[in-house]
Amino acid sequence: MLVSVYVPFVVTVVLATLGPRLARRLPPRPAARALACAALVTAIGWAGALALLAFTGVAQVPQVAAEGQWSVAALRAEDPVYRIVAAVSALMLVVGVVSLVVAAVRQVRHLLRARRECAHLPGDTDLVVVDDDAPLAFALPGTPGRIVVSRGMLRCLADGEREALLAHERAHLRSRHHLFQSVWRLSAALNPLLRPLAVAGGFVLERWADEDAAESVGDRKIVAHAVGRAALASAGAPRPIAMAVTGGAVPQRVRALLAPPPARRNLPFVAGGILLAVCCASLANAASDSDHMVDSAHWAQCAVRVGTAGVPSQHRHTPDSCCAGHERQESREDRP
Repeated sequence: MLVSVYVPFVVTVVLATLGPRLARRLPPRPAARALACAALVTAIGWAGALALLAFTGVAQVPQVAAEGQWSVAALRAEDPVYRIVAAVSALMLVVGVVSLVVAAVRQVRHLLRARRECAHLPGDTDLVVVDDDAPLAFALPGTPGRIVVSRGMLRCLADGEREALLAHERAHLRSRHHLFQSVWRLSAALNPLLRPLAVAGGFVLERWADEDAAESVGDRKIVAHAVGRAALASAGAPRPIAMAVTGGAVPQRVRALLAPPPARRNLPFVAGGILLAVCCASLANAASDSDHMVDSAHWAQCAVRVGTAGVPSQHRHTPDSCCAGHERQESREDRP
C-alpha cells in the first residue's frame, strides 16, 4: 500500500498533462471517447486512493476502532501513512465529494432546462428558426433534441455554409455530446486536476461535429468557411447554454478542416489504456493491503480479548472466528 496507493495520483497527473495535447492531434471521435474513459477512471482512482489514505487515519480513532473491533495499537504499528497525509486526504475527499454533488445538481438542472426549452419551442421538426437578428446557432439536448438557428445567423451564411452549420449541430445531437460533457464536468468537479481534460474535451467534441459535417456536406472547405463566418458573426453575442458551432478554439478548428483528415494512431490509445489498467490494478492492490492490515488489527484485538497472544499463525487471518469462539466460550461460562 505504501507505493501502490499513490499510483492513481501519478497516472492522473500524466494523463492531465499529456492527454489534452494528444487529443488535439488525434481523430476527434476516438479521442473524445478516450478522454471520457480516462476522466472517469482516473476520477474514481483518485477518490479511491484518497479514501484509502483517509481511512488509515479515521480507523485509529478510538470510537471507530471500538465499533470495528480492531486494535488501534496494532493498526498504528502497521500503518505506513503519516497522520498529516491521512488528514489532508480526508479533507480533499470531503471537498471533492461536496463539489461533485454541487456539479451534479447543476448539470441535472441544465439538462432539465434544455428539455423544457425543447418542449416549448414551436414546430415538430428538429430545426427551429427564431426571428432574431442576433447570430445564434446551437443544439438543445432533449427527447428529441432541437436545433435552434436565428435568422440573423442564416443571413450571414451562404447556402452550402447553412447546410454545413445544420450538419454540425445535428452531429452534436446524434452523438449525444452533452453526455460526454457531463462526464468531464463531474470528473473535474471531483478531481480539479482533470480540468484540462474537460477543456480539451470541449474542443474535441467541436472537432468531432466538424468532421461529421464535412462527411455530410462532402467539402471540408465549406465547413471551414461556415465555422469561421459563424464565429465572426457571433463575436460579442451572448453565448448559448448549449453546444454551438462557435464553441472551441475556432482558428484551430478552421486549420484542421483546411487540412486532410487526421490519421488514426493506435499507440497513444494503447499507452493510455495501459496507464488506466495500471491505475486500476494499483488501487486494487492498495485496497487488498488495507484489508489485510485491518484483518491483522482485528486479530490482535481478538487476541487481547481471548488472552491468547500466542495463537498459531494459521488462525491469524480468521479474526471473526476467533471472536465468535470467544463469545461462545463466555456464553457457556455464564450458564448456571
